[in-house]
Amino acid sequence: MHAFREIPCESITRTIRELFIRANTELPRDVLAAVESAAHAEKDALARYSLDMIVENAGIAGKEGLPLCQDTGLAVVFVELGQDVHVVGGNLNEAIQRGVKEAYHHGHLRKSVCDPLSRTNTRDNTPAIIHVDIVGGDRLRLIAMPKGGGSENMSASTMLVPAEGREGIKKFVVDRVAHAGPNPCPPIIVGIGIGGSLDQSAVLAKKALLRPLGQPHPDDERVAALEREILEEVNALGIGPHGYGGDTTALAVHVEMMPCHIASLPVTVNIQCHVARHAEAVI
Repeated sequence: MHAFREIPCESITRTIRELFIRANTELPRDVLAAVESAAHAEKDALARYSLDMIVENAGIAGKEGLPLCQDTGLAVVFVELGQDVHVVGGNLNEAIQRGVKEAYHHGHLRKSVCDPLSRTNTRDNTPAIIHVDIVGGDRLRLIAMPKGGGSENMSASTMLVPAEGREGIKKFVVDRVAHAGPNPCPPIIVGIGIGGSLDQSAVLAKKALLRPLGQPHPDDERVAALEREILEEVNALGIGPHGYGGDTTALAVHVEMMPCHIASLPVTVNIQCHVARHAEAVI
């Protein structure tokens, strides 16, 4: 008989709690390094000052265990569930939701989730948005991603006419960033999902934000080239850090792509502010 590895719900809840507190107080090293590099290269004095303040803020937050931003985000969780894992002592969804509740309570993080119509706050930052992929093996990978409202509000999806092709994709993305202006708190990271269906392109775009910052697409040079071209055009907009102008509107552009229907060309732009928070663990 095939053996399954048991993972108790308590372990999942505890891990989710720790990940969301860590993600909200510690800026990932790749993001911090990118901001420091941008500050060193930035020619505009005001833009450089803004980047230096981001670095200083990250240092204080990490040292004091304080939130990097007052918007501690909508809780997004990416799960890679090994097919040989058996969750015991409850169910996976409830374990994750409980971990989010505990993180936002014990971490003294702002609760930002409300009913769409009444705007009544749920008071515990749930429900979290959970994306689950079934993978091989007997491990459970959990990625916590607190997503701020300002950057999420500037994100958008479209269904391009297939004939618009590569240039149409570039135009849509650059126009979207130009429209966003200073609203998503640049310097931003631009996640782009191309292909699949409308909803799948949105998931791809958000997943693109999880790639190590500035790492080119590892599998497709066409996509890596597209990332470089869009980044150059976005930074040529001159929006700059916090909208003060300068050379650093975006720290990186990441694209994820998959095949789509012959009659469709779905594209989603998911914009992330400079507080590009995420933390992960494998159980």
